[in-house]
Amino acid sequence: MKELVELIAKELVEFPEDVYVDEVEKDSITVLQLNVNDSDKGKVIGKRGRIAKAIRTVVKAASLKENTKVNVEIV
Repeated sequence: MKELVELIAKELVEFPEDVYVDEVEKDSITVLQLNVNDSDKGKVIGKRGRIAKAIRTVVKAASLKENTKVNVEIV
């Protein structure tokens, strides 16, 4: 999942070298913390959060295949 989020985010941002994802386990839920350059946060979030919601939807669909629970946070 971590690689999927990185791949999607790197395609959206202007500074792909600043993209990294931290994986944290919280109560049997994997939390992926997406970190990007400050100037790219708007591109990852999108208008009214549409891009962030789309990223979360893709990750949720992929996590269902693996029978895991994954949340994505944009830090």
